[in-house]
Amino acid sequence: MNITVLGCGALGQIWLAALSRQGHQVQGWLRVTHPHTTVHVTSPEGEVYRHFFPANNPAFLAESDLLLVTLKAAQISSALQQIQPLIPAHCTIVLMHNGMGVMDELPPLEQPVLRAITTHSSYRTQGRVIHVAHGITHLGPVARNQDQLSPLADMMHAALPDVAWHNDILPASWNKLAINCVINPLSIKYNCRNGEILQHQDEIQQICEEMAAVMARANLHADARQLQANATHVIQNSAGNFSSMLQDIQAGRSTEIDYITGYLLRKATEFGIAIPVNRKLFQLVKSKESANGHPEISAGLPGTW
Repeated sequence: MNITVLGCGALGQIWLAALSRQGHQVQGWLRVTHPHTTVHVTSPEGEVYRHFFPANNPAFLAESDLLLVTLKAAQISSALQQIQPLIPAHCTIVLMHNGMGVMDELPPLEQPVLRAITTHSSYRTQGRVIHVAHGITHLGPVARNQDQLSPLADMMHAALPDVAWHNDILPASWNKLAINCVINPLSIKYNCRNGEILQHQDEIQQICEEMAAVMARANLHADARQLQANATHVIQNSAGNFSSMLQDIQAGRSTEIDYITGYLLRKATEFGIAIPVNRKLFQLVKSKESANGHPEISAGLPGTW
């Protein structure tokens, strides 16, 4: 299979390496055009993978069967707009990002679009990617009647397990949103690795209770205790990791908070539900962004990539 990976950060590099090892023809796609990209990944088992991959080849993109998008949520819309004329109609687009609300920003696409939610944890340091812990990737269609694309889950699972197909990806999206609403803002509040968040069980419980209330109004099964258990499991598996949002703040970048807690706040407002704990955490992260020189913008504005 010909595969282009749009976005060659930590997650993009992990998938480039995994798909290449499985025998697929792959290339990266960078914001600044360059003929190749370097992938340098250390696996959870300590194995080091270093390889040069081709990048930004329009002819290869025009023949790609899969476009795997691993950009930040705010970057996706503008990035797809730039390369949309090069994407063939048969090419499946997989959006793998934190948060929700991106689909509302996308240009009209003739290609089939799948949503992917992953709990693999990683970070970048000194030009290399540390894959801290394996996780599970949930994959499913954005539109209805696309069950014929389910074999993609098997292909991706063979490259980087575990991958699970969902005919309805919405519940998995909300469950991952709950995990992100716990880990990301709390890691910034306490400026800590993920594992230290477990010291703040009362806040974790309050975040999950507010999340469950919003999910229930969205006609989704919601159990605050189960959400808390899910978050705790991911925190334990990624205890030594710095959350992506904390990495962004430390590097002076904008975060995905508008698509994580911000999305939850928008839905809570729509349903008339007060979620003061999540709102306070949202305001904390926005203040950190402002201190870094990033003006407050709505999630509807496309970012650079």
